Amino acid sequence: MKNKIRPLVAALALTPLLATAALPQYAPVTDIRLANPEPQNWLSYRGNYASWGYSSLKQINTQNVAKLKLAWAYSTGMTEGHQSPPIVNNGYMYITTPNNQVIAFEAATGKELWRYKKTIPEELQQLHPTNRGVALYGNKLYLATTDATLVALDAVTGKELWKTAVADWKKGYYMTLAPLAAKGKIMVGSSGGEYGIRGFVAAFDAETGKEAWRTHTVAGPGEPGGDTWPADTYKRGGGSVWITGSYDPDTNLAYWGVGNAGPWMPDTRAGDNLYANSTIALDVDTGKLKGYHQYHWNDGWDWDEVSAPLLIDVERNGKKIKSLVHAGRNGYLWLLERTNSKINFVDAWPYVTQNVFKSIDPKTGRPTYDPARTPGTGKTVNFCPSLWGGKDWPPEAYNPGTGLLYIPANNNLCSELTGEPAKYNAGELYIGVSIDNILTNVRMDDKARKHVGEVQAWDIKTGKKVWTHTYPEMNWGPLLTTGGNLVFGGGTNDRKFRAFDATNGKLLWEFPTNSGVTGVPSTFEIDGEQFVAVQSGWGVDAQRMQGAFDAVLPHKTVVPQGGVLMVFKLEQ
Repeated sequence: MKNKIRPLVAALALTPLLATAALPQYAPVTDIRLANPEPQNWLSYRGNYASWGYSSLKQINTQNVAKLKLAWAYSTGMTEGHQSPPIVNNGYMYITTPNNQVIAFEAATGKELWRYKKTIPEELQQLHPTNRGVALYGNKLYLATTDATLVALDAVTGKELWKTAVADWKKGYYMTLAPLAAKGKIMVGSSGGEYGIRGFVAAFDAETGKEAWRTHTVAGPGEPGGDTWPADTYKRGGGSVWITGSYDPDTNLAYWGVGNAGPWMPDTRAGDNLYANSTIALDVDTGKLKGYHQYHWNDGWDWDEVSAPLLIDVERNGKKIKSLVHAGRNGYLWLLERTNSKINFVDAWPYVTQNVFKSIDPKTGRPTYDPARTPGTGKTVNFCPSLWGGKDWPPEAYNPGTGLLYIPANNNLCSELTGEPAKYNAGELYIGVSIDNILTNVRMDDKARKHVGEVQAWDIKTGKKVWTHTYPEMNWGPLLTTGGNLVFGGGTNDRKFRAFDATNGKLLWEFPTNSGVTGVPSTFEIDGEQFVAVQSGWGVDAQRMQGAFDAVLPHKTVVPQGGVLMVFKLEQ
Protein backbone atom coordinates (compact mmCIF):
# COMPACT_ATOMS: atom_id res chain seq x y z
CA MET A 1 0.00 0.00 0.00
CA LYS A 2 2.85 2.37 0.88
CA ASN A 3 4.30 2.17 -2.63
CA LYS A 4 0.89 2.84 -4.18
CA ILE A 5 0.31 5.94 -2.08
CA ARG A 6 3.71 7.57 -2.71
CA PRO A 7 3.18 8.49 -6.41
CA LEU A 8 -0.20 10.04 -5.53
CA VAL A 9 1.37 12.15 -2.78
CA ALA A 10 4.15 13.27 -5.12
CA ALA A 11 1.63 14.26 -7.78
CA LEU A 12 -0.45 16.27 -5.31
CA ALA A 13 2.68 18.07 -4.19
CA LEU A 14 3.13 19.37 -7.72
CA THR A 15 -0.46 20.51 -8.12
CA PRO A 16 -1.34 24.14 -7.41
CA LEU A 17 -3.72 24.08 -4.47
CA LEU A 18 -5.45 27.34 -5.06
CA ALA A 19 -5.51 30.03 -7.67
CA THR A 20 -6.36 33.59 -6.77
CA ALA A 21 -8.17 36.40 -8.45
CA ALA A 22 -7.48 38.93 -5.68
CA LEU A 23 -3.86 39.52 -6.56
CA PRO A 24 -2.66 41.80 -9.37
CA GLN A 25 -1.02 40.31 -12.42
CA TYR A 26 2.41 38.92 -11.57
CA ALA A 27 5.15 41.42 -12.37
CA PRO A 28 8.13 39.74 -14.13
CA VAL A 29 11.42 40.18 -12.27
CA THR A 30 13.95 41.78 -14.60
CA ASP A 31 17.63 42.65 -14.38
CA ILE A 32 16.67 46.32 -14.06
CA ARG A 33 14.33 45.59 -11.15
CA LEU A 34 16.91 43.43 -9.38
CA ALA A 35 19.55 46.15 -9.79
CA ASN A 36 17.15 48.83 -8.52
CA PRO A 37 14.59 47.02 -6.34
CA GLU A 38 11.42 48.90 -5.41
CA PRO A 39 11.18 49.54 -1.66
CA GLN A 40 7.72 47.94 -1.47
CA ASN A 41 9.13 44.59 -2.60
CA TRP A 42 11.83 42.19 -1.35
CA LEU A 43 12.98 40.52 -4.54
CA SER A 44 16.12 38.65 -3.49
CA TYR A 45 17.90 36.98 -0.59
CA ARG A 46 19.28 40.21 0.94
CA GLY A 47 16.95 42.67 -0.73
CA ASN A 48 19.53 44.00 -3.19
CA TYR A 49 22.56 42.80 -5.14
CA ALA A 50 24.88 44.55 -2.68
CA SER A 51 23.65 42.22 0.12
CA TRP A 52 22.74 45.08 2.44
CA GLY A 53 19.68 43.54 4.10
CA TYR A 54 18.21 47.04 3.94
CA SER A 55 14.85 48.57 2.99
CA SER A 56 14.15 52.29 2.74
CA LEU A 57 10.60 51.74 4.06
CA LYS A 58 10.03 53.89 7.14
CA GLN A 59 6.35 53.68 8.08
CA ILE A 60 7.45 51.42 10.93
CA ASN A 61 10.04 53.46 12.81
CA THR A 62 11.59 54.13 16.19
CA GLN A 63 8.55 56.13 17.32
CA ASN A 64 5.91 53.48 16.67
CA VAL A 65 7.63 50.08 16.51
CA ALA A 66 6.33 49.33 20.01
CA LYS A 67 2.89 49.05 18.41
CA LEU A 68 3.98 46.25 16.08
CA LYS A 69 1.47 43.37 16.19
CA LEU A 70 1.13 40.01 14.52
CA ALA A 71 -0.88 40.38 11.30
CA TRP A 72 -0.91 36.71 10.33
CA ALA A 73 1.05 33.50 10.89
CA TYR A 74 1.43 30.19 9.13
CA SER A 75 2.74 26.86 10.44
CA THR A 76 4.95 25.17 7.86
CA GLY A 77 4.52 21.65 9.23
CA MET A 78 8.31 21.18 9.26
CA THR A 79 10.92 20.96 12.02
CA GLU A 80 14.62 21.94 11.79
CA GLY A 81 16.14 25.26 10.76
CA HIS A 82 13.83 27.68 8.96
CA GLN A 83 16.31 30.16 7.49
CA SER A 84 14.89 31.62 4.28
CA PRO A 85 13.65 35.19 3.89
CA PRO A 86 10.07 35.81 2.81
CA ILE A 87 10.56 36.99 -0.79
CA VAL A 88 7.84 39.41 -1.95
CA ASN A 89 6.95 40.59 -5.45
CA ASN A 90 3.87 42.67 -6.11
CA GLY A 91 1.75 41.00 -3.42
CA TYR A 92 3.08 37.45 -3.94
CA MET A 93 5.20 36.01 -1.14
CA TYR A 94 7.45 32.92 -1.25
CA ILE A 95 9.27 31.05 1.50
CA THR A 96 11.25 27.85 1.58
CA THR A 97 11.43 25.40 4.45
CA PRO A 98 13.53 22.39 5.40
CA ASN A 99 12.94 19.36 3.16
CA ASN A 100 13.00 21.35 -0.08
CA GLN A 101 9.57 22.92 0.17
CA VAL A 102 8.34 26.18 -1.37
CA ILE A 103 5.11 27.82 -0.18
CA ALA A 104 3.47 30.76 -1.96
CA PHE A 105 1.14 33.20 -0.20
CA GLU A 106 -0.93 36.26 -0.73
CA ALA A 107 1.42 38.53 1.20
CA ALA A 108 -1.20 40.81 2.74
CA THR A 109 -3.46 38.11 4.12
CA GLY A 110 -1.43 34.89 4.42
CA LYS A 111 -3.74 32.95 2.11
CA GLU A 112 -1.83 29.98 0.75
CA LEU A 113 -1.62 29.99 -3.04
CA TRP A 114 0.36 26.83 -3.68
CA ARG A 115 2.93 24.52 -2.18
CA TYR A 116 5.74 22.61 -3.88
CA LYS A 117 7.92 19.92 -2.35
CA LYS A 118 10.86 18.37 -4.16
CA THR A 119 10.95 14.63 -3.53
CA ILE A 120 14.44 13.48 -2.62
CA PRO A 121 15.86 9.95 -2.45
CA GLU A 122 14.90 8.13 0.75
CA GLU A 123 18.50 7.07 1.36
CA LEU A 124 19.78 10.67 1.28
CA GLN A 125 20.88 11.75 4.76
CA GLN A 126 20.59 15.54 5.03
CA LEU A 127 23.53 16.83 7.10
CA HIS A 128 22.01 20.32 7.05
CA PRO A 129 18.25 19.97 6.52
CA THR A 130 17.50 23.57 5.70
CA ASN A 131 17.00 25.93 2.77
CA ARG A 132 17.83 29.62 2.51
CA GLY A 133 15.35 30.79 -0.08
CA VAL A 134 14.38 31.17 -3.70
CA ALA A 135 15.47 33.41 -6.56
CA LEU A 136 12.90 35.19 -8.73
CA TYR A 137 13.64 35.93 -12.39
CA GLY A 138 11.21 36.62 -15.22
CA ASN A 139 8.02 34.74 -14.39
CA LYS A 140 9.94 31.91 -12.77
CA LEU A 141 11.10 30.93 -9.31
CA TYR A 142 14.26 28.89 -8.66
CA LEU A 143 15.01 26.44 -5.85
CA ALA A 144 18.31 24.68 -5.01
CA THR A 145 17.75 21.37 -3.18
CA THR A 146 19.57 19.00 -0.86
CA ASP A 147 19.82 16.38 -3.60
CA ALA A 148 21.89 18.92 -5.58
CA THR A 149 19.16 19.74 -8.09
CA LEU A 150 18.19 23.16 -9.44
CA VAL A 151 14.43 23.46 -10.00
CA ALA A 152 12.48 26.10 -11.94
CA LEU A 153 8.82 26.71 -11.09
CA ASP A 154 6.12 28.92 -12.53
CA ALA A 155 5.93 31.72 -9.95
CA VAL A 156 2.15 32.07 -10.27
CA THR A 157 1.04 28.43 -10.32
CA GLY A 158 3.95 26.53 -8.75
CA LYS A 159 4.12 24.22 -11.76
CA GLU A 160 7.50 22.58 -12.20
CA LEU A 161 9.02 23.83 -15.48
CA TRP A 162 12.41 22.14 -15.47
CA LYS A 163 14.94 20.60 -13.14
CA THR A 164 18.67 20.07 -13.62
CA ALA A 165 20.98 17.79 -11.68
CA VAL A 166 23.82 20.07 -10.61
CA ALA A 167 26.08 17.47 -8.93
CA ASP A 168 26.08 13.90 -7.60
CA TRP A 169 24.44 13.79 -4.17
CA LYS A 170 25.79 10.26 -3.66
CA LYS A 171 29.27 11.83 -3.45
CA GLY A 172 28.16 14.27 -0.76
CA TYR A 173 27.12 17.27 -2.85
CA TYR A 174 24.03 19.15 -1.63
CA MET A 175 22.63 22.66 -1.88
CA THR A 176 20.96 24.88 0.72
CA LEU A 177 21.52 28.40 -0.64
CA ALA A 178 19.16 30.76 -2.42
CA PRO A 179 20.26 31.00 -6.07
CA LEU A 180 21.57 34.28 -7.51
CA ALA A 181 19.83 35.51 -10.68
CA ALA A 182 21.49 37.94 -13.12
CA LYS A 183 21.80 38.47 -16.88
CA GLY A 184 19.80 35.44 -17.89
CA LYS A 185 21.66 33.09 -15.58
CA ILE A 186 20.84 31.32 -12.34
CA MET A 187 23.95 30.79 -10.22
CA VAL A 188 24.37 28.29 -7.40
CA GLY A 189 27.13 26.76 -5.29
CA SER A 190 27.40 23.44 -3.52
CA SER A 191 27.71 22.36 0.08
CA GLY A 192 29.42 19.11 1.08
CA GLY A 193 32.88 20.05 2.37
CA GLU A 194 32.38 17.60 5.23
CA TYR A 195 32.07 14.81 2.64
CA GLY A 196 35.19 15.66 0.65
CA ILE A 197 33.58 17.37 -2.33
CA ARG A 198 35.41 19.78 -4.64
CA GLY A 199 33.46 23.03 -4.38
CA PHE A 200 32.24 25.14 -7.28
CA VAL A 201 29.97 27.92 -8.46
CA ALA A 202 27.92 27.08 -11.56
CA ALA A 203 25.55 29.07 -13.77
CA PHE A 204 22.52 27.79 -15.67
CA ASP A 205 20.38 29.29 -18.41
CA ALA A 206 17.31 30.76 -16.72
CA GLU A 207 14.99 29.58 -19.49
CA THR A 208 16.25 26.07 -20.18
CA GLY A 209 18.34 24.97 -17.19
CA LYS A 210 21.29 24.21 -19.45
CA GLU A 211 24.65 24.67 -17.73
CA ALA A 212 26.51 27.79 -18.93
CA TRP A 213 29.71 27.53 -16.92
CA ARG A 214 31.25 25.99 -13.81
CA THR A 215 34.19 27.36 -11.83
CA HIS A 216 35.77 25.26 -9.11
CA THR A 217 36.60 26.97 -5.84
CA VAL A 218 39.46 24.53 -5.27
CA ALA A 219 42.21 25.10 -7.83
CA GLY A 220 43.42 22.06 -9.75
CA PRO A 221 46.75 21.28 -11.47
CA GLY A 222 47.61 23.79 -14.19
CA GLU A 223 45.16 26.36 -12.87
CA PRO A 224 46.20 29.53 -11.04
CA GLY A 225 46.56 28.47 -7.41
CA GLY A 226 46.76 24.79 -8.29
CA ASP A 227 50.22 24.59 -6.70
CA THR A 228 48.74 25.42 -3.30
CA TRP A 229 47.40 21.87 -2.97
CA PRO A 230 49.72 18.87 -2.55
CA ALA A 231 49.30 15.81 -4.77
CA ASP A 232 45.64 15.07 -5.52
CA THR A 233 44.18 16.64 -2.35
CA TYR A 234 42.33 19.21 -4.50
CA LYS A 235 39.94 16.47 -5.64
CA ARG A 236 38.35 16.34 -2.17
CA GLY A 237 39.44 19.74 -0.87
CA GLY A 238 36.07 21.15 0.19
CA GLY A 239 35.65 24.87 -0.55
CA SER A 240 31.86 24.75 -0.28
CA VAL A 241 29.66 27.65 -1.38
CA TRP A 242 26.42 27.66 0.60
CA ILE A 243 25.41 31.31 0.84
CA THR A 244 24.14 33.52 -2.00
CA GLY A 245 26.71 35.72 -3.69
CA SER A 246 26.68 39.51 -4.08
CA TYR A 247 26.72 41.12 -7.53
CA ASP A 248 28.06 44.39 -8.96
CA PRO A 249 26.15 45.17 -12.20
CA ASP A 250 28.69 47.88 -13.09
CA THR A 251 31.53 45.37 -13.44
CA ASN A 252 29.42 42.27 -14.06
CA LEU A 253 31.28 40.53 -11.22
CA ALA A 254 29.63 38.28 -8.66
CA TYR A 255 31.34 37.90 -5.29
CA TRP A 256 31.07 34.53 -3.57
CA GLY A 257 32.27 33.42 -0.16
CA VAL A 258 34.09 30.08 -0.06
CA GLY A 259 34.09 27.60 2.82
CA ASN A 260 36.97 25.90 4.55
CA ALA A 261 39.26 23.28 3.07
CA GLY A 262 38.81 19.63 3.88
CA PRO A 263 39.57 17.54 5.77
CA TRP A 264 39.85 19.93 8.68
CA MET A 265 43.41 19.18 9.79
CA PRO A 266 45.75 21.52 7.90
CA ASP A 267 48.76 19.17 8.00
CA THR A 268 46.94 16.83 5.61
CA ARG A 269 47.08 19.45 2.79
CA ALA A 270 50.14 21.67 3.32
CA GLY A 271 49.85 24.94 1.39
CA ASP A 272 47.59 27.94 1.12
CA ASN A 273 44.75 25.83 -0.33
CA LEU A 274 43.33 28.42 -2.73
CA TYR A 275 40.51 29.44 -2.93
CA ALA A 276 39.19 28.02 0.34
CA ASN A 277 38.33 30.66 2.99
CA SER A 278 38.26 33.37 0.34
CA THR A 279 35.99 35.78 -1.46
CA ILE A 280 36.23 35.18 -5.20
CA ALA A 281 35.12 37.51 -8.01
CA LEU A 282 33.58 35.72 -11.01
CA ASP A 283 32.56 37.18 -14.37
CA VAL A 284 28.85 36.40 -14.67
CA ASP A 285 29.03 35.89 -18.45
CA THR A 286 31.88 33.39 -18.43
CA GLY A 287 32.54 32.28 -14.87
CA LYS A 288 36.17 33.38 -15.21
CA LEU A 289 37.94 34.07 -11.93
CA LYS A 290 38.86 37.78 -12.00
CA GLY A 291 40.10 38.27 -8.45
CA TYR A 292 40.14 36.90 -4.92
CA HIS A 293 41.10 37.61 -1.36
CA GLN A 294 41.93 34.73 0.98
CA TYR A 295 41.03 35.69 4.55
CA HIS A 296 43.23 32.99 6.06
CA TRP A 297 45.33 30.23 4.51
CA ASN A 298 45.53 26.49 5.27
CA ASP A 299 42.52 26.63 7.60
CA GLY A 300 42.33 24.27 10.56
CA TRP A 301 39.49 25.85 12.54
CA ASP A 302 36.40 25.17 10.35
CA TRP A 303 36.16 28.88 9.71
CA ASP A 304 34.09 28.89 6.52
CA GLU A 305 34.06 32.33 4.98
CA VAL A 306 30.89 31.65 2.99
CA SER A 307 29.03 34.87 3.73
CA ALA A 308 29.29 37.02 0.63
CA PRO A 309 30.79 40.47 1.24
CA LEU A 310 28.59 43.56 1.31
CA LEU A 311 29.23 46.05 -1.49
CA ILE A 312 29.51 49.44 0.20
CA ASP A 313 31.04 52.65 -1.12
CA VAL A 314 32.90 54.31 1.75
CA GLU A 315 35.24 57.21 2.29
CA ARG A 316 38.18 56.24 4.39
CA ASN A 317 41.17 58.41 5.24
CA GLY A 318 40.09 60.87 2.56
CA LYS A 319 39.84 58.24 -0.17
CA LYS A 320 36.63 56.95 -1.73
CA ILE A 321 36.63 53.17 -1.86
CA LYS A 322 34.28 50.81 -3.64
CA SER A 323 34.58 48.33 -0.83
CA LEU A 324 33.78 44.76 0.05
CA VAL A 325 32.95 44.36 3.76
CA HIS A 326 32.99 40.97 5.46
CA ALA A 327 32.63 40.04 9.13
CA GLY A 328 34.75 36.91 9.03
CA ARG A 329 34.06 33.69 10.80
CA ASN A 330 37.74 34.02 11.77
CA GLY A 331 36.75 36.90 14.05
CA TYR A 332 38.17 39.78 11.95
CA LEU A 333 36.19 42.50 10.21
CA TRP A 334 37.59 42.88 6.69
CA LEU A 335 37.56 45.95 4.48
CA LEU A 336 38.60 45.24 0.87
CA GLU A 337 38.53 47.21 -2.36
CA ARG A 338 36.70 45.90 -5.42
CA THR A 339 37.79 46.85 -8.92
CA ASN A 340 36.82 45.58 -12.35
CA SER A 341 39.17 42.66 -11.76
CA LYS A 342 41.34 42.09 -8.68
CA ILE A 343 40.43 42.57 -5.03
CA ASN A 344 42.72 44.76 -2.89
CA PHE A 345 43.23 44.53 0.84
CA VAL A 346 42.48 47.74 2.77
CA ASP A 347 42.21 46.94 6.49
CA ALA A 348 41.14 44.31 9.02
CA TRP A 349 40.66 44.24 12.76
CA PRO A 350 39.18 41.82 15.33
CA TYR A 351 35.52 42.33 16.26
CA VAL A 352 35.42 39.44 18.76
CA THR A 353 38.01 37.72 20.95
CA GLN A 354 40.61 36.17 18.62
CA ASN A 355 43.83 34.47 19.77
CA VAL A 356 45.04 32.74 16.59
CA PHE A 357 46.30 35.58 14.40
CA LYS A 358 49.62 37.06 15.57
CA SER A 359 49.74 39.73 12.86
CA ILE A 360 48.16 40.93 9.61
CA ASP A 361 50.38 42.00 6.72
CA PRO A 362 49.45 45.68 6.17
CA LYS A 363 49.81 45.37 2.37
CA THR A 364 48.28 41.98 1.62
CA GLY A 365 46.13 41.19 4.64
CA ARG A 366 47.80 37.80 5.04
CA PRO A 367 47.73 36.69 8.69
CA THR A 368 50.42 34.88 10.63
CA TYR A 369 49.36 32.24 13.14
CA ASP A 370 50.20 31.21 16.68
CA PRO A 371 51.40 27.60 16.24
CA ALA A 372 50.03 26.72 19.67
CA ARG A 373 46.54 27.63 18.41
CA THR A 374 46.80 25.78 15.11
CA PRO A 375 45.10 22.34 14.99
CA GLY A 376 46.85 19.26 13.65
CA THR A 377 46.47 15.51 13.43
CA GLY A 378 46.99 13.96 16.87
CA LYS A 379 47.15 17.42 18.45
CA THR A 380 44.71 19.09 20.84
CA VAL A 381 44.43 22.88 20.74
CA ASN A 382 42.23 25.57 22.22
CA PHE A 383 41.42 28.59 20.06
CA CYS A 384 39.09 31.57 19.81
CA PRO A 385 36.65 32.29 18.28
CA SER A 386 34.98 28.89 18.32
CA LEU A 387 34.60 26.75 15.23
CA TRP A 388 31.24 28.49 14.66
CA GLY A 389 33.23 31.72 14.42
CA GLY A 390 32.74 35.33 15.41
CA LYS A 391 29.83 35.18 12.98
CA ASP A 392 28.60 32.11 11.16
CA TRP A 393 26.32 32.30 8.10
CA PRO A 394 23.66 34.72 9.50
CA PRO A 395 24.16 37.84 7.41
CA GLU A 396 25.19 41.32 8.47
CA ALA A 397 23.17 44.38 7.43
CA TYR A 398 24.14 47.86 6.28
CA ASN A 399 22.04 51.00 6.65
CA PRO A 400 23.02 53.91 4.34
CA GLY A 401 21.05 56.27 6.59
CA THR A 402 23.15 55.63 9.68
CA GLY A 403 26.25 54.59 7.75
CA LEU A 404 26.59 51.66 10.16
CA LEU A 405 27.26 47.97 9.60
CA TYR A 406 25.38 45.61 11.93
CA ILE A 407 26.87 42.21 12.85
CA PRO A 408 25.15 39.24 14.57
CA ALA A 409 28.20 38.11 16.55
CA ASN A 410 29.24 35.46 19.04
CA ASN A 411 31.98 36.82 21.30
CA ASN A 412 34.17 35.39 24.07
CA LEU A 413 33.63 31.81 22.91
CA CYS A 414 36.43 29.31 22.24
CA SER A 415 36.78 25.73 20.99
CA GLU A 416 38.94 22.73 21.75
CA LEU A 417 39.60 20.27 18.93
CA THR A 418 41.69 17.13 18.61
CA GLY A 419 42.71 16.19 15.08
CA GLU A 420 42.54 12.60 13.94
CA PRO A 421 43.31 10.81 10.65
CA ALA A 422 40.60 10.99 8.00
CA LYS A 423 40.02 8.36 5.30
CA TYR A 424 38.10 9.31 2.19
CA ASN A 425 35.18 7.16 1.06
CA ALA A 426 32.82 8.80 -1.41
CA GLY A 427 29.63 10.01 0.25
CA GLU A 428 30.90 9.49 3.81
CA LEU A 429 31.99 12.09 6.34
CA TYR A 430 35.60 13.19 5.76
CA ILE A 431 36.38 15.62 8.57
CA GLY A 432 39.40 14.67 10.68
CA VAL A 433 37.68 15.48 13.98
CA SER A 434 35.29 13.13 15.77
CA ILE A 435 31.59 14.04 15.76
CA ASP A 436 31.57 13.76 19.54
CA ASN A 437 34.39 16.34 19.74
CA ILE A 438 32.51 18.69 17.39
CA LEU A 439 29.33 18.47 19.43
CA THR A 440 31.17 19.23 22.68
CA ASN A 441 33.83 21.62 21.33
CA VAL A 442 33.00 24.87 23.13
CA ARG A 443 35.08 26.18 26.00
CA MET A 444 33.79 29.04 28.15
CA ASP A 445 35.77 31.28 30.49
CA ASP A 446 34.27 33.81 32.91
CA LYS A 447 33.61 36.30 30.09
CA ALA A 448 31.75 33.72 28.01
CA ARG A 449 29.68 32.68 30.99
CA LYS A 450 28.65 36.32 31.33
CA HIS A 451 27.67 36.74 27.70
CA VAL A 452 28.32 35.35 24.21
CA GLY A 453 25.75 36.66 21.71
CA GLU A 454 25.96 40.24 20.49
CA VAL A 455 24.51 42.62 17.96
CA GLN A 456 27.30 45.03 17.04
CA ALA A 457 27.16 48.30 15.09
CA TRP A 458 30.34 49.54 13.36
CA ASP A 459 31.26 52.74 11.57
CA ILE A 460 33.24 51.46 8.61
CA LYS A 461 34.66 54.91 7.86
CA THR A 462 36.42 55.12 11.20
CA GLY A 463 36.73 51.47 12.08
CA LYS A 464 35.10 52.12 15.44
CA LYS A 465 32.33 50.20 17.16
CA VAL A 466 29.33 52.42 17.92
CA TRP A 467 27.13 50.18 20.05
CA THR A 468 26.72 46.60 21.27
CA HIS A 469 23.69 44.72 22.56
CA THR A 470 24.55 41.52 24.44
CA TYR A 471 22.77 38.20 25.03
CA PRO A 472 23.64 35.61 27.71
CA GLU A 473 24.14 32.83 25.16
CA MET A 474 24.39 32.47 21.37
CA ASN A 475 23.14 34.72 18.56
CA TRP A 476 22.10 33.05 15.28
CA GLY A 477 19.94 35.92 14.08
CA PRO A 478 20.21 37.30 10.52
CA LEU A 479 19.66 41.08 10.52
CA LEU A 480 17.38 43.51 8.69
CA THR A 481 17.74 47.28 8.85
CA THR A 482 15.30 49.90 7.54
CA GLY A 483 14.72 53.53 6.67
CA GLY A 484 12.70 53.70 9.89
CA ASN A 485 16.07 53.68 11.69
CA LEU A 486 15.52 50.15 12.95
CA VAL A 487 17.47 46.90 13.15
CA PHE A 488 15.47 43.65 13.39
CA GLY A 489 16.83 40.25 14.40
CA GLY A 490 16.25 37.12 16.46
CA GLY A 491 18.76 34.31 16.92
CA THR A 492 18.56 33.69 20.67
CA ASN A 493 17.40 30.61 22.53
CA ASP A 494 14.71 32.59 24.36
CA ARG A 495 12.67 32.56 21.07
CA LYS A 496 12.42 36.36 20.80
CA PHE A 497 12.38 38.54 17.68
CA ARG A 498 13.54 42.09 18.41
CA ALA A 499 13.79 45.61 17.04
CA PHE A 500 16.59 48.03 17.98
CA ASP A 501 17.17 51.71 17.40
CA ALA A 502 19.70 51.59 14.56
CA THR A 503 21.55 54.67 15.84
CA ASN A 504 22.12 53.75 19.47
CA GLY A 505 21.12 50.09 19.88
CA LYS A 506 18.27 50.73 22.31
CA LEU A 507 15.90 47.77 22.48
CA LEU A 508 12.50 49.08 21.35
CA TRP A 509 10.34 46.00 20.81
CA GLU A 510 10.44 42.23 21.22
CA PHE A 511 8.05 39.40 20.49
CA PRO A 512 8.17 35.82 21.87
CA THR A 513 7.84 33.46 18.91
CA ASN A 514 7.07 29.76 18.85
CA SER A 515 10.71 28.72 18.37
CA GLY A 516 14.13 30.29 17.89
CA VAL A 517 14.42 32.76 15.01
CA THR A 518 17.22 31.86 12.58
CA GLY A 519 15.28 33.06 9.54
CA VAL A 520 16.32 36.03 7.43
CA PRO A 521 13.83 38.89 8.07
CA SER A 522 12.39 40.97 5.25
CA THR A 523 9.99 43.89 4.93
CA PHE A 524 7.54 44.99 2.26
CA GLU A 525 4.58 47.29 1.63
CA ILE A 526 1.11 46.60 0.23
CA ASP A 527 -1.52 49.30 -0.34
CA GLY A 528 0.52 51.75 1.69
CA GLU A 529 0.95 49.48 4.72
CA GLN A 530 4.40 48.21 5.77
CA PHE A 531 4.91 44.65 7.00
CA VAL A 532 7.89 42.87 8.60
CA ALA A 533 8.14 39.11 8.05
CA VAL A 534 10.38 36.37 9.46
CA GLN A 535 10.36 32.62 9.92
CA SER A 536 10.83 31.14 13.40
CA GLY A 537 12.20 27.60 13.46
CA TRP A 538 15.25 26.51 15.46
CA GLY A 539 17.54 23.74 14.26
CA VAL A 540 20.69 22.70 12.37
CA ASP A 541 23.83 24.45 13.68
CA ALA A 542 21.97 26.66 16.17
CA GLN A 543 20.68 23.52 17.88
CA ARG A 544 24.10 21.86 17.63
CA MET A 545 25.71 24.86 19.31
CA GLN A 546 22.99 24.71 21.94
CA GLY A 547 23.95 21.09 22.59
CA ALA A 548 27.59 22.12 22.96
CA PHE A 549 26.55 24.81 25.48
CA ASP A 550 24.45 22.26 27.37
CA ALA A 551 27.55 20.03 27.61
CA VAL A 552 29.55 22.63 29.55
CA LEU A 553 26.92 24.73 31.36
CA PRO A 554 25.21 23.73 34.61
CA HIS A 555 21.80 24.03 32.95
CA LYS A 556 20.21 22.76 29.75
CA THR A 557 18.02 24.80 27.41
CA VAL A 558 15.21 23.33 25.35
CA VAL A 559 14.23 25.39 22.32
CA PRO A 560 10.97 24.12 20.80
CA GLN A 561 11.15 23.15 17.14
CA GLY A 562 8.61 23.63 14.39
CA GLY A 563 8.48 26.33 11.76
CA VAL A 564 6.09 29.29 11.73
CA LEU A 565 6.09 32.22 9.32
CA MET A 566 5.18 35.41 11.18
CA VAL A 567 4.14 38.67 9.54
CA PHE A 568 3.86 41.88 11.59
CA LYS A 569 2.32 45.29 11.01
CA LEU A 570 1.41 48.32 13.10
CA GLU A 571 -1.67 48.15 15.26
CA GLN A 572 -4.44 50.27 13.76
